[in-house]
Amino acid sequence: MAYYKRIRDLREDHDLTQAQVAEYLSMKQPQYNRYERGLRDIPSDILIALAKLYNTSTDYILGLKDN
Repeated sequence: MAYYKRIRDLREDHDLTQAQVAEYLSMKQPQYNRYERGLRDIPSDILIALAKLYNTSTDYILGLKDN
C-alpha cells in the first residue's frame, strides 16, 4: 500500500479533515492534499509529525509494517 493511501486512511479513521491535519502541520490544506494524492513526497519532519498525530510508526505509514 502506498504511503499516500495510508495517510488518507489514518486521517479518515481519526475523523479529521485535511484542513485540520494541515493546521496541525502548520501548512495550507492544498499542500497537505498533494501528499495525500501522492503528488509530492512527504518530508521526514512531516512524516514524523503524522506518526505522532496518529500514534503510529513511520514504518506503518510508509508501508514497511502492517501494524
